[in-house]
Amino acid sequence: MREFIVEADGGSRGNPGPAGYGAVVLDAATGETLAEHAEYLGVATNNVAEYRGLLAGLRAAHALDSSAAVHVRMDSKLVVEQMSGRWKIKHPDLKPLATAAAREFPADRVTYEWIPRERNKHADRLANEAMDAGARGEQWSGPSLDTSGSPSGGPIPGTDTDASAACGGPASADTGAGADVRAARAAAAGGGAASGAGGGPGPDGAVATPGWAPADLGAPATFVLLRHGETPLTPQKRFSGSGGTDPSLSGMGREQAEKAAAALARRGTIQAVVSSPLTRTRETAGVVAARLGLDVTVEEGLRETDFGAWEGLTFGEVQERYPDDLNAWLASPDAEPTGGGESFAATAVRIAATRDKLVAAYAGRTVLLVTHVTPIKTFVQLALGAPPESLFRMELSAASLSAVAYYADGNASVRLFNDTSHLR
Repeated sequence: MREFIVEADGGSRGNPGPAGYGAVVLDAATGETLAEHAEYLGVATNNVAEYRGLLAGLRAAHALDSSAAVHVRMDSKLVVEQMSGRWKIKHPDLKPLATAAAREFPADRVTYEWIPRERNKHADRLANEAMDAGARGEQWSGPSLDTSGSPSGGPIPGTDTDASAACGGPASADTGAGADVRAARAAAAGGGAASGAGGGPGPDGAVATPGWAPADLGAPATFVLLRHGETPLTPQKRFSGSGGTDPSLSGMGREQAEKAAAALARRGTIQAVVSSPLTRTRETAGVVAARLGLDVTVEEGLRETDFGAWEGLTFGEVQERYPDDLNAWLASPDAEPTGGGESFAATAVRIAATRDKLVAAYAGRTVLLVTHVTPIKTFVQLALGAPPESLFRMELSAASLSAVAYYADGNASVRLFNDTSHLR
């Protein structure tokens, strides 16, 4: 079996502040450098940058030989202890990154070692080169590795129009006590889905029966996920994120919102309404809330991805005008749309943090979240503990309803997806 050494590091000049990471893959037998990778991340914390470096190093090693054994060396005690399963992962920004890293190789083929900073100079230098390049408004120009062949780093879809495929960020089983990493490793080794699906190992190591939860967990926080009604851009299948013209609902979209409101009123289970800040979602939420006699709370974390210069364009128009940027975006969840849009890795981290915030705020209650294609698909993917490429297989219609329940032990259950029966 081939053996690699992965050395990774990350830094932030401000914590949070301008951040970057570096990763290097070495041949364990010869010490030869096989791959280097670095990236400027924009504003992030030290810990996020360190985890991004780890993930880049593991993906580079996976692309070189997916059957290899890997020894990871880092000067971050936090990352080493958390990835070894000895420390809990509490911060919502780190959980999905740790889970994604655990998916790259089976647990029995990866070991972690803490090393002093002076023994991690190669990765540290790369991270600083990336931050220096970012300060100049440039991208790191060293020898990067194309990891698009890695199944764990592949693209996932998620535009507000379903007109194209986009790249997805890491998943998070989010079972607490380090179990999110262990569950992902079990899944990678053939042990089934991570516990976010309600059928994986829980925090105590027990395996729950799929679709069921222990009776003493109490009522779950249930998110009913409503995609907004159509806008003038929707039937034209144009990119419509959070950085464009912020269109209002069309006549058809308002009719769809009314039908969704009527259906939810008949069910009579919604206790609160939370909306993305964008106009089309606030209008949809307003129609529903008026029917239910509730107020609307706006949550910034539910906004759609910012598609930068691609806003308002069709997939074909983007392909014609920005072919290189589009290809990069399709190949990596870390790539941003032209003009400084939001990467799908960043979107996934944002949605995971928003999920944790809302689960805590609405424990035991049923809340309607009025949001967009990317957030809804990401909520479902994270709940299932599914690989990023699973989003290629999700169809999400305007004004459709989905639902996910979150239990006190960290498990989640997907109860409904893309229901449009109320529109017919």
